[in-house]
Amino acid sequence: MELNQDHDAGRIIILNGAPRSGKSSIVEAIQAGFDGPWMNLGVDTYVRHATPQRYRPGVGLRPGGERPDLEPLIPRLYAALYASIAAHSRLGLNVVAEFGHHDAYSRPLGILQDCARQLAGLPVLFVGVHCPIETIMQRRLAEGSERRGTYVGVSADAPIPAPVLAWQEEVHRPGLYDLELNTSIKSAEACAEEIRQLMDRGVSRPTAFEQLGRAAE
Repeated sequence: MELNQDHDAGRIIILNGAPRSGKSSIVEAIQAGFDGPWMNLGVDTYVRHATPQRYRPGVGLRPGGERPDLEPLIPRLYAALYASIAAHSRLGLNVVAEFGHHDAYSRPLGILQDCARQLAGLPVLFVGVHCPIETIMQRRLAEGSERRGTYVGVSADAPIPAPVLAWQEEVHRPGLYDLELNTSIKSAEACAEEIRQLMDRGVSRPTAFEQLGRAAE
């Protein structure tokens, strides 16, 4: 991969998109089909297995400033998680991580830019995972009731919940990616293969994370 400045560093794939956009399925396809170990250090893993119940959803906090009591903790949680991603890479382990980055808190926190600086000098591919709101709603309805108390329940005859719309509006700002995928027209396996092909070709410089990191300086 051409953007690898440390020949021993593991590769890093950051998937960014709204809940139910198909990120988890792409993670599974990468872990199943790519060579070598690909460690999943994304938001679902962090919320389910590392975050105490009273501090959830933590890094999964949705847009809207609805939990100002948690917001002071959020930058530190992201910093710790991205520091772990960087540590894995520097030890030669590949990482794939899914997030729903946004800055729609009660005040801007600039977390994505800070995260980009955490991975400076490492081979990072930033992928935008898109999916139309209609498809997301179909997936939510198919899953049934809300999971783990962190998601908004929906029904077929009800309007689209405001938090779901907020994710769609906020998650892709500023929209700077190395690759963008639409899971409503491509399978998870096809998306993973497109990521693999880009990694083999090499990513144009400066990369998305390089540009985001510079914006934070």
